[in-house]
Amino acid sequence: MASQELALKLQRRLQWEEVEEGGLQPAPGAAPAPEHESPARAPTACADAELSAQLNRRLDINDGTARPRRCKVFNPYTEFPEFSRRLIRDLESMFKKYDAGRDGFIDLMELKLMMEKLGAPQTHLGLKSMIKEVDEDFDGQLSFREFLLIFHKAAAGELQEDSGLMALAKLSEIDVAQEGVKGAKDFFEAKVQALSCASKFEAELKAEQDERKQEEEKRRLRQAAFRELKAAFST
Repeated sequence: MASQELALKLQRRLQWEEVEEGGLQPAPGAAPAPEHESPARAPTACADAELSAQLNRRLDINDGTARPRRCKVFNPYTEFPEFSRRLIRDLESMFKKYDAGRDGFIDLMELKLMMEKLGAPQTHLGLKSMIKEVDEDFDGQLSFREFLLIFHKAAAGELQEDSGLMALAKLSEIDVAQEGVKGAKDFFEAKVQALSCASKFEAELKAEQDERKQEEEKRRLRQAAFRELKAAFST
């Protein structure tokens, strides 16, 4: 229903632009132009392109070729179950490293700096193309979810070998062969394997809890030793 309404709006807008440019009469049955809009303030090509992009995205979502934007809180562990928890943490650290503005996004200039540091500088158009390929909300920058989507597409073989996004994935400092994607030795040949995501998630979570317990125990022992030392000097 939403896609039909968008298509109808786009069709009406194009009809009235033809009328205003060519001095023609509107087609019978066509909806009248909004009274508050005058020919001098007709919709621009930019607005038409934006409306068309929204319509195309809605159609792609309906066809299953694009993911809908989510209003709920983003959870990378559930939305990208093919990635291990450690890999997601490493990718998050990399994302924050280049998020110079600390706003939760990597904009075009920050992406430019990232690619230069990775040794694969891109042109301005190349950078815009990189963002556009995973920019689900059309805001012209990369969120952490869209950043993870780069590596998801790389693992699924959905990126061109000579593309900027593939260069980013290959040149990242993440040792994916060691971290693994569902236990795969090679990140770029990783496929969905018959492993239990739930059991692996629980195992990783338990390992994190054990690691925190060990750190807490070491801290407790250091504090006890310090108190003993302090007591020895006080006597």
